[in-house]
Amino acid sequence: MARSVGIYSRISRDDEGDALGVARQQQDCERLADLRSWQAVKVYEDNDVSAFKRNVVRDEFELMLKDLRAGLIDGIVAYDLDRLARQPRDLERLIEIYDERPRLEFATVTDDINIGTPDGRTMARIMVAFANKSSHDASRRIKRKHLELAQQGKDSGGPAPYGWRKDDRTKVDPDAAKAIHEAQREILAGVRIGTIRTRWQEQGLGNPREGTKRMAHHHVEHILTTPRLVGYRTYHGEILHGEDGQPIIGEWEPINTLEEWEAVRAAVEERKQKRPGASFARKYLLSGIARCGLCKTKIRGQINQRWTPESKATRFTYQCSVVNGGCGKVSRTGEPVDRLIAQLVLEEQRARASVTVVPIDQRWPKEDELEQITQDIAQLVEAERTKQITVATLLQLLPSKERARDELKLERARFYKEQKQAEAKGQTTNLTVEEFFGLPIERQQEIVLHCLSAVLIHPAGRGRRKFDPSLIEPVWH
Repeated sequence: MARSVGIYSRISRDDEGDALGVARQQQDCERLADLRSWQAVKVYEDNDVSAFKRNVVRDEFELMLKDLRAGLIDGIVAYDLDRLARQPRDLERLIEIYDERPRLEFATVTDDINIGTPDGRTMARIMVAFANKSSHDASRRIKRKHLELAQQGKDSGGPAPYGWRKDDRTKVDPDAAKAIHEAQREILAGVRIGTIRTRWQEQGLGNPREGTKRMAHHHVEHILTTPRLVGYRTYHGEILHGEDGQPIIGEWEPINTLEEWEAVRAAVEERKQKRPGASFARKYLLSGIARCGLCKTKIRGQINQRWTPESKATRFTYQCSVVNGGCGKVSRTGEPVDRLIAQLVLEEQRARASVTVVPIDQRWPKEDELEQITQDIAQLVEAERTKQITVATLLQLLPSKERARDELKLERARFYKEQKQAEAKGQTTNLTVEEFFGLPIERQQEIVLHCLSAVLIHPAGRGRRKFDPSLIEPVWH
């Protein structure tokens, strides 16, 4: 009876995606199996998958090992040993199975090596060690090439980042740039990245990975804060600087100004520092803003358990809860309270806008000071390079200059964050009530808190009564 073997094929890169490389390997392996009078019963194919990178899982390779150990196949045919393993640990896992099942078959098209024998295993270990070294050398050369490209401000290839055109990654995609700008304004206005992520997922924005049901939070955050937006070239996530101490500018069109980008980055980092790991999700407009008119405890919205689509009851209520330390004596239907507060706040904002002018787009007053310190650092580095000062002198003078520069950069980011936040939060004077409720809930709350410090909800007495606006007391700043 013919021995049943599995054919393993792999190629590290398939840029065209046509799988021609693995197809050629399979044909040669099938011919070899026929010459040995073996029956090829299954093909294990890892196309466009590295065998060198430690963090890469080769699904078909793992399945092959599992089938081999379980006795579902009687051996392996591969085009070359380095198709099977480029890490010694992967080879040892394979050898362990051959130790357990001595009658297993093994053959490669290019080499006469049989890991079922002691001599074959020794030779295989030597060959995989050399293949591993070759991969290390290639990896080192590739990294050096990428660093050189980065230092020249050039791209390293790959799919175009979201915000730039797929056919020319140096040109801005107007629609994607518009979505990025809108999302950044929302962040500055207090909207959570999670809310933006959900909307983008529904609208198909952000280049989500094919087949994924949900975009990752960090993916959206990276899109909205990456240094590429302002034209800065990065390497392994860090901004690259030239010999003059200035960031290296890439060969692509920027989407943000420096002021916009620093403001968004500062807003994101500030929120992380205030409540790291905490959820900012809200369901109801006045949750945490409304207070009981009797005991002054904060009131939160909650679902009305008696609500049905056929009933006339409200979907949610603002309820003073004994569980949260309240008196439990005040409850009010939610929708009319929200609508009343929205109307009052929008009217107040329009009144304030008619008499108040907020200065926006001011230049940071210490820009010249930062520029001078940056030049001083560059001059010190150049002086050491040309042997005008010693390394010891450079290292003595440099730290204080660098600290001053970093403090000024932080101050600049804070300045533009506050400026852009004021601009984003101030674009609400002409909103209608319907447009207000069309905004994300975090944005709605920011608008309310811009005018109000609290909303007192007073008791209305027993029984079903008509909504009385006089029992809702806004507390203005």
